[in-house]
Amino acid sequence: MPLVIGICFIIQLPHTNFLISFLDVGQGDAIFIRTPDDYTILIDGGPGPMILDEIAKVMPIYTRTIDILTLTHPHADHVNGLVEIVKRYNVKRILLVGTPSQNEFYQEWLKVADMNNIEMIFASNGTDFRVGSEVFLDILWPIGNKAGVAYENLNNASLAMRVIWSDGENNVKFLLTGDAEIDEESEILNGNSTIKADVLKAGHHGSRTASSEDFLEKSDPRIVVIQSGEANSFGHPHQETLKNFLARNIQVRRNDLEGRIDFIFSRYQPPTF
Repeated sequence: MPLVIGICFIIQLPHTNFLISFLDVGQGDAIFIRTPDDYTILIDGGPGPMILDEIAKVMPIYTRTIDILTLTHPHADHVNGLVEIVKRYNVKRILLVGTPSQNEFYQEWLKVADMNNIEMIFASNGTDFRVGSEVFLDILWPIGNKAGVAYENLNNASLAMRVIWSDGENNVKFLLTGDAEIDEESEILNGNSTIKADVLKAGHHGSRTASSEDFLEKSDPRIVVIQSGEANSFGHPHQETLKNFLARNIQVRRNDLEGRIDFIFSRYQPPTF
């Protein structure tokens, strides 16, 4: 079972640790990553200002820099909180799909990013990224560049990736798919040779529209994290999905029950979950 460590200790973590935090932002997604060599990554920003309090708990006190800011897709519960992030932090580059949306927060986010001359990178599964010496972003979707392509269902325009940490002796793999539903999961399976992961962030907040049997079989996670808000109006996570996880003996971790969920791994020590 992963360690859940208090605020003060996380801020003072030695640089030899890999940290990935599933932030407690209510009904929405926000994931913070700090590499052993002190690079920072933020994936999504939740539905509003809660992200500012949450990121302050895990960001080192000596930096205001986010090396890579990733938006999976421009739904309110993923993008709205990112407007204040680009205003208050030194964001070096943004990774996104580039899906059109009239969401006013998305438009404001793009405007502020442009004013601050932040580099924009449009993701595709042929373009992967090494962050520092030990973290690799394995882009799974989109299949090819989809910038400017409109989607009726924005959930199926979610940037999906594996975050892989390796110290040369040990590695852990996190599979993050935004709100991808079964249609996009099928595209991911058809377009990639492997999606194997130790930890899966459940697609679409644990909805019945995601985490298909085939996707779970191919990813084969030991743990699933569900980012959903307490007593949310959507009924996430759905009971059918929870039963599927239980049937496969997958441990379920939930923001609505636990608050922030932290995974911390140390160099040259076998990962423990």
